[in-house]
Amino acid sequence: MVNQDTLTARDFDALVSWWRDAGVDCDFVDDATDWLAEPAVAETTEKSVAKAKPKLEYAEPPPPQKIDLFAANRPADLASFREWWMSEPSLDAIGPRGRVAPRGNAGAKLMLIVVDPEQGDTEKLLSQTQGRLVSRMLAAMQIAEDDVYFASALPRHTPMAEGAALAQEGFSEVLQYHIKLASPQRVLAFGANLLPLLGHDAAQEPASLEKINQEGFSVAAMAADGLDSMMAMPQLKARFWRRWLEWTGT
Repeated sequence: MVNQDTLTARDFDALVSWWRDAGVDCDFVDDATDWLAEPAVAETTEKSVAKAKPKLEYAEPPPPQKIDLFAANRPADLASFREWWMSEPSLDAIGPRGRVAPRGNAGAKLMLIVVDPEQGDTEKLLSQTQGRLVSRMLAAMQIAEDDVYFASALPRHTPMAEGAALAQEGFSEVLQYHIKLASPQRVLAFGANLLPLLGHDAAQEPASLEKINQEGFSVAAMAADGLDSMMAMPQLKARFWRRWLEWTGT
């Protein structure tokens, strides 16, 4: 028996030569071997993981249901709408306290709509700095405030209100029904967030809004930048005035 600890290079060469002379110069096994295949252990592991990993199936979530804020309590006329507006609990989580009512008469020459009351409005809608801007606009338009119906899409001051979300919450139907009850000759809407509430795609230019249709009622409409934006950027006032003159033909 060869002692491996004392085996020299000469002894190793002699040992290999002995086996070669005996006709054994390759390693033989009964089964064929695929030398290019991945190791069997890794393959088995991957297959086991694949079998153990459950197949996840994703289902499309159902479309969100639009809220009906009127439910079975739809006001029949403008006076009952104002009462509903100031008392209906479902309009917001805070409740009726602190809401601001619309003002004006049905059939007005112009219905002026904003997204929400100004911060500081209490008894009167648009009673702060935005309201003073509106007063100057109406004077330039030669329209008396008594000939204007003032309305908001929300009952209280709501910073960062988002039009598409409000439409899903039912305020689109409320606003359009409000317009129908007021029955103005024209509608002037301030703020891009109002477009989804008026049934208009917010991705389109505000100038493309020409009419508001509500269950057989149709009225000419114009959408403009928000009053707060106009106060911050005077150039928007000039753009609004040009569009107003084109819209009214004056």
